[in-house]
Amino acid sequence: MFVFLAVGLIGVDLYWAKSRDARAYISLLLTPVQWLVDAPSRVADEISDVVVDRTVLLKENEQLKSEALLLQRKVQQVAAIKAENVRLRALLKGRRLLDEEVKLVELIGVNPDPFQHQVIINSGFEDGVYEGQPVLDAGGVMGQVVERAHYTSRVMLITDARHAIPVEVNRNGMRSVALGKGVLTELVLEHVPDTADITEGDLLITSGLGGRFPRGYPVGRVVEVIRDPGKPFAQVKVQPTARLDKSRQLLLVRKGEAVALQKQLQE
Repeated sequence: MFVFLAVGLIGVDLYWAKSRDARAYISLLLTPVQWLVDAPSRVADEISDVVVDRTVLLKENEQLKSEALLLQRKVQQVAAIKAENVRLRALLKGRRLLDEEVKLVELIGVNPDPFQHQVIINSGFEDGVYEGQPVLDAGGVMGQVVERAHYTSRVMLITDARHAIPVEVNRNGMRSVALGKGVLTELVLEHVPDTADITEGDLLITSGLGGRFPRGYPVGRVVEVIRDPGKPFAQVKVQPTARLDKSRQLLLVRKGEAVALQKQLQE
């Protein structure tokens, strides 16, 4: 019966002109049924997409977090390299102003003893370092070499309580001696006459007296002059121009006599 019915419907569809319209109405009636039949499959696909999208998003989120951390590290390195480049440029600029031969070294250690202001550099007597050799940074005099090893040396900073350096006022040439007080940010001038021509803001440079430090290197700037009418000497406080607690790239200065002696030994 169903076979005859199917053959009859095929014949009607072929030879009846309005069969297409009838087929359209039948399709319209069957549309809700088709939608209901397809609904479970569609819901399953949407749930699958949500689960997959959430997993993908979590993975992408983790990946982005990792990339962000890497980028932050690179930014920090770029900032450090930029600051180091500025310091190196300042050092090289200072080198052009010096007549003495200089050597670029790096600070690799700090003496933990709070009563000794000393640092360690990465050059020793194998590199031609000698005791008493002046050490500078981009700002000025940092100290002098007091002890050598094969590939390292110990430098006493100018703020060490045992250190003294002959200086002069750059403005008028008045000479004095700057003493360390054991404080990284302060030097003092002792036995300065109360009537001496020295004021806040004066730049102090090495005077060259004593033969240890060549003349003309910045040492510090006067920050306070205390004059007591009852005392014959004024108390002068000086702030070092060198960045004693921050500099890593330093310069070793070799005087002309040391350079000439080393060349003779090499010959």
